Amino acid sequence: MRIAYLCNRYPAVSHSFVRREIAGVEAAGHAVDRYSVRVPAALLDAGDRAEAERTTAILAAGATGLAAALLDAAVRGPRRFAGAGWLAIRSAGPSPKALVRHLAYLGEAAWLVRRFRTLPVDHLHAHFGTNPATVARLARRLGGPPYSFTAHGPDEFDRPEALDLRGKVAEARAAIAISSFGRSQLMRWSDPADWPRIAVARCGVDAAFLDTAPPPAPAEPCFAAVARLSGQKGLPLLVQAAAMLRARGRDFRLDIAGDGELRDELARQIAAAGLDEQVRLVGALDGAGVRRLIEGARAFVLPSFAEGLPVVIMEALALERPVIATAIAGTPELVDGGCGWLVPAGSAEAVADAMETAIDASADRIAAMGAEGRRRVAERHDAARNAQGLVDAIAGAPVC
Repeated sequence: MRIAYLCNRYPAVSHSFVRREIAGVEAAGHAVDRYSVRVPAALLDAGDRAEAERTTAILAAGATGLAAALLDAAVRGPRRFAGAGWLAIRSAGPSPKALVRHLAYLGEAAWLVRRFRTLPVDHLHAHFGTNPATVARLARRLGGPPYSFTAHGPDEFDRPEALDLRGKVAEARAAIAISSFGRSQLMRWSDPADWPRIAVARCGVDAAFLDTAPPPAPAEPCFAAVARLSGQKGLPLLVQAAAMLRARGRDFRLDIAGDGELRDELARQIAAAGLDEQVRLVGALDGAGVRRLIEGARAFVLPSFAEGLPVVIMEALALERPVIATAIAGTPELVDGGCGWLVPAGSAEAVADAMETAIDASADRIAAMGAEGRRRVAERHDAARNAQGLVDAIAGAPVC
């Protein structure tokens, strides 16, 4: 098949799993065209920069390009255009801002359909069930190729009705979840008749993580966290846990990598708690930097409030570092007492307890947990193998 991939912003520092999946699809013998709604932001990783050279940004066409595509769609297929336009208007609801946004989605869909007439594709796959899936659905209504989409969570499951997950699943050739939990949520918000076309294709890591043996975990009480600095990730709670750990008289270091809207707030919280010597915000890192940070830690910690199934947890386990994570969404499908510590969401004390246990654990226990984590990732989260599962889901379902 020739498959077009569509993301809201691609490549991106937090979307390495898409890049790995595309590489797996291409390794399986399929051609992939890459599309991003928006122009990518500044990229730290060399692999992302190379991927950006192969990606076409829809909004780079400008308002004139989108308007021309809309006119072309209206002339070529008035009935299809009217149906897609009505779907865009209905999906927007009563909000004028939402209406403008959904009409923009219609323009993006029309631009894609026009592009596909000169660069034909067999299938369009969107990552995330938010606006990329909306654009893919509208493109199908305008006469474009069959589409599928991967829902990651938590955004799709926070607003299932506003995003019309039911309608997106109904019209898709396949709806993909990244965990069994995610599949259950897609099932919850769709017609049971559509459940057979909802599949699980897990995100994964590539050979760079699985083919090279990582160094042993250090004896020093060092922890690493890698996340977007946003409300979903529970990082203020992690700082609270660090303060509790210091109050218990424990020596440790915690490095938090990433960037986002909470950076200044977290910096103030760290300073107010007097944790500047223990907790560092190291900023956004490229792939090699993330790997070095994790390898320098005794354990990885991520006390999220809302998730899909974080790829960075897979990366940490592949590097044989036990993981401290909250028992939410798809995380318990990978992490348990065999390779880390699952803690209740929202409990700083439970996070501090798990970090203290990791500090006190013997080198043999840390090594055994790390080895088990690596085994699980190799078994369940090999990006190349899981990409084949995605293609199978697309090819095996009936065309809508």
